[in-house]
Amino acid sequence: MEERTYTVMSRTGGWNIAIGIVSMVVGITAGVLLIISGSKLLIGRSKIMF
Repeated sequence: MEERTYTVMSRTGGWNIAIGIVSMVVGITAGVLLIISGSKLLIGRSKIMF
């Protein structure tokens, strides 16, 4: 019984670490893309005529 609990806990910990790393990568990628998009909008601001 105790061995099964230990096995479940170790697998859960591993999955939590993996999901955390994936979340960080997705967050950093989204942040970089938003910064690039915003800078392109600011650069193109002078070309817009109303």
